[in-house]
Amino acid sequence: MEMTQRNEITEGVIWKQLLLFFFPILIGSFFQQLYNTVDTIIVGQYVGKEALAGVGSTGQVINLWVGFFIGLAGGASVIISQYYGGRSGEALSQAVHTAVALALAGGAVLTAVGLATARVSLQVLDVPGDVMDEAMTYITVFYTGLIPCLVYNVGTGILRAIGDSKMPLYVLIACCVVNIVLDLLFVVAFHWNVFGVALATVFAQTVSAVLIMLRLMRTKDAYRVALRQIRFHGPMLRRIIRLGLPTGMQSVLYSISNLVIQAAVNSFGTNAVASWSAVSRIDGFIWMVMEAFAISVTTFVGQNFGAGKYDRVLRGTRVCLGMTAGTIFLLSMLEIAFAGPILRIFTGDADVVAQGTAFIRVWAPAYTVYVFVEIFSGTVRGVGEALLPMIITIFGVCVLRLIWIWGVVPFHRTPAMVAASYPVTWGVTGLVFIFYYLRKNWLRRHIPEGQKLAL
Repeated sequence: MEMTQRNEITEGVIWKQLLLFFFPILIGSFFQQLYNTVDTIIVGQYVGKEALAGVGSTGQVINLWVGFFIGLAGGASVIISQYYGGRSGEALSQAVHTAVALALAGGAVLTAVGLATARVSLQVLDVPGDVMDEAMTYITVFYTGLIPCLVYNVGTGILRAIGDSKMPLYVLIACCVVNIVLDLLFVVAFHWNVFGVALATVFAQTVSAVLIMLRLMRTKDAYRVALRQIRFHGPMLRRIIRLGLPTGMQSVLYSISNLVIQAAVNSFGTNAVASWSAVSRIDGFIWMVMEAFAISVTTFVGQNFGAGKYDRVLRGTRVCLGMTAGTIFLLSMLEIAFAGPILRIFTGDADVVAQGTAFIRVWAPAYTVYVFVEIFSGTVRGVGEALLPMIITIFGVCVLRLIWIWGVVPFHRTPAMVAASYPVTWGVTGLVFIFYYLRKNWLRRHIPEGQKLAL
């Protein structure tokens, strides 16, 4: 199969290519946040607090399943970006069709497992009895829409891997509009309550999956999807799993460590929980920016590595690191300076604002440190190195965070000490990633034999 497009990512000005890829991802993340926020507002305003709690209580369970699969499918994105950069048309086609097959099969399996374990998983999370029915309704309907959800995420990963971050943005905007309209129709007009919210979400995800698949089926380039060719290619599937499984497991362990931290915060009472919730929403914007840069550098590195442009891999990483660090530093300083006014958007309670400001002062100065983790791990994943970054992140972030909560916090039980688990683990993990990256063994291991690289 032929590669018909000129590849600007492997040939254009580095900082421009990174930014052209970054902004659509960032805007898409914003609409994703809007999507979730509107759901929350409609449920809370038109159904009630029990429904709001019921929908909210399913988040961690859903994130465990979906986060694991998206991490697993991320291995396909790395492979696709390398083949696209290397102009390997036949291998690229096999990777794309295997990834789509994985979405279909994975969605079917997760749907069956999710439906079978829904009530048990909610009971394990100690969901209150007065909201259990609402939670079960939402999670059951959501699981029936897992296949289009995973198809959309895999399709988006394919497009981003070949350098198209605009189409996923357009699809996400359309999905957001459909979801809002159906939320209003099903909940406000039809009074279907939680069932209506869940059904609107499934419909919106189905629309997004169809639009993404139409884009992939209508292209004339080598990443075109042909329905009759969707199947597993054994060696390609094994390679996808080898690269994606570490990221999927990392997502699961992140979720578990965050559950432990949330439990620690809950022990300090309503003010701490409310302020933590507000600060987490603000915190989400910082991570939205950082993750958009990380996705950009992974695609950039994957394509340039596939094209054999190893020096461009290193230069691109340096440029992206500088842009990300500068942006995050500026945002963190603004967050510290305007902590009070920002928090008062969420609540007028003075105690909650004061506690939230204290949390921000613990977190915000350390955001820039985590830039090294995001950008360096994105780079090494782009060349096909997945296991060691996962091990570093799991022990540096997840395990160390649990040690801090269980081994340090009991001797000085304050909300600020719980919050300190984040900058402490970011700092340790960041230092390890700097050492790991500068040695460059992650690059030497993956350069084909016979090719030399001056590092």
